[in-house]
Amino acid sequence: MWWSLWWVWMVGALLLAILEVVAPAQIFLGFAVGAGGVGFGLLLGIPGLATSVPMMLLTFAIISLLAWLALRQILGIRKGQVKHFEHDINED
Repeated sequence: MWWSLWWVWMVGALLLAILEVVAPAQIFLGFAVGAGGVGFGLLLGIPGLATSVPMMLLTFAIISLLAWLALRQILGIRKGQVKHFEHDINED
């Protein structure tokens, strides 16, 4: 089954990373890290990972979430970047 091939996950990670360059939103990069993590896990032969699709998808989801949270802390909105409006332009 092609889900259990490590290079399929790596190609998916590469495609997601390219998609992140095209549409920068810091979401696809987290998914790319997750797919790369599953690909490396399959390459290293982590026991139990390649036995079931749900385990691979769960691992992908957890790694992607952790990567997204880490990237949000590193690359996210900094304090002072959000503009607050005190006055409405339609008021006199």
